[in-house]
Amino acid sequence: MHLETWWLFVIMTFVVSATPGPNMLLVMSSSARHGVGAAIATMAGCMTALMAMMTLSAAGLGALLQSFPTVFDALRLTGAAYLAYLGVCSWRARVDPASASAGVTDTPAQAPAALFRRGMLVAASNPKAILFAAAFLPQFIHTDSPRLPQFAILLLTFAVIEISWYFAYAFGGKRLSAYLRRASVLRAFNRLTGGAFIGFAAVMAFVKE
Repeated sequence: MHLETWWLFVIMTFVVSATPGPNMLLVMSSSARHGVGAAIATMAGCMTALMAMMTLSAAGLGALLQSFPTVFDALRLTGAAYLAYLGVCSWRARVDPASASAGVTDTPAQAPAALFRRGMLVAASNPKAILFAAAFLPQFIHTDSPRLPQFAILLLTFAVIEISWYFAYAFGGKRLSAYLRRASVLRAFNRLTGGAFIGFAAVMAFVKE
């Protein structure tokens, strides 16, 4: 792999990862409600799903889904339904003014395993990531050189950039936690994040390739 090719991949991945999406929103929300430690468990779940999806994509699953659009549509709608469910739960979350003013968030602290599982489900809820990886990664792999080392380099590069942005969003969420002590702000935060998840679900459900 040429150095110029790698740098182009770095720049494009940096921009794509920085763009707010369900993963970044979930990490920020987890940090705002439960702290950076909880966000790390969420990050681990997101990255596990993304690494698996990109590996499967490299193995040819993306092309398989393109060949069988019905399967892809089923995965897409299932993912949209899960994001909508998260959105409704966040929107309807109960806010106790006394607890909020005392620094207690609207939802009890969750076990790392539950946060990991939620992160994995959110990241895996968008099957278009497989097709994105199938169309994006091959452009940076030279066919005249061994493919596995190149794929490993690109995957590691992607992981470093993605995790870096996760931490940026997590620390941003942590800064928000001080403002969530006010019940009105906490309620608005719930509505904002819930509406965003529902919006992502709608885009996934109605916008096709």
